[in-house]
Amino acid sequence: MTYSTLLVGSLGALRAGLDDQLLGDIGPGADVVVLPTAAAFTGAAEAALAVAGALEGTGASVEALMVTDRASADEPHFVERLGQADLVVLCDGSPLHARTVWRATPVGEALSGARRLAAVGSVASVLGVIMIDPRGGAPTTGLGYRPGLVVCVGEGEDQLTRTRSLLAADETLVVLGPSGVLAHDGTAWHVIVDDVEVTRGHQRVVL
Repeated sequence: MTYSTLLVGSLGALRAGLDDQLLGDIGPGADVVVLPTAAAFTGAAEAALAVAGALEGTGASVEALMVTDRASADEPHFVERLGQADLVVLCDGSPLHARTVWRATPVGEALSGARRLAAVGSVASVLGVIMIDPRGGAPTTGLGYRPGLVVCVGEGEDQLTRTRSLLAADETLVVLGPSGVLAHDGTAWHVIVDDVEVTRGHQRVVL
């Protein structure tokens, strides 16, 4: 099956997902754009190069779009490239910074409508209606680009307990491990690689 969205715990998990053609044939000639917004404070160029390195050997054409602040999120060229791409990859980093840059901008609207989207690590948190603030584990407002789940990466057990206590009982929380892969087929979310923990309240559930 070909999926429209992948949430992966690491670049290794992203490459495995592409090798398994979870996003279709992202191989020779495919147009891949990388958005390192979340890595703006830790090294956007380095993060984009790391993604390009992970995709080396696929034959895909990889271009980094250096959207690192709200001014660049208004740039028409970036919006056009996001609409054209066969795959958009969101680099790991600060989901709070990514939310600030993308919210209510043309780039954010283009991301919401991207045909195929892959989010690496903690940036996956920002895509839901609810995101988890990594500074303390409290729920806050996400961007709503890919609804249906609340996603975070592994945190300390005390913080995860607080997060689960603060979420509504009907909200599904997914804690994404390094090799974990979640995918959306346009209708529902699926666990592809089971390095994830799925709960509602404090009870484990199955997607």
